[in-house]
Amino acid sequence: MRYLVSMIFALAGLMVAVLYLSSEVANWVVAQQSFDSPDSAGSMHMLAFIATNFAALVVGWIVGWIVATPFAGDEAG
Repeated sequence: MRYLVSMIFALAGLMVAVLYLSSEVANWVVAQQSFDSPDSAGSMHMLAFIATNFAALVVGWIVGWIVATPFAGDEAG
């Protein structure tokens, strides 16, 4: 059951990050640097966007795991 709750929290965290956080973080990261070509800027924007989404996915999984641990019962340990 913990895995299911963790997956739900991970997806919820990912959706929040995709909708509200990742673009802002990626824009900020790109604005802090200077680039020689537009391709470099695009690659950095994509990397920051994906890294933020992955971090949100991991944080959501961890929060879901912690929330579901008291309800694990016999599964724990």
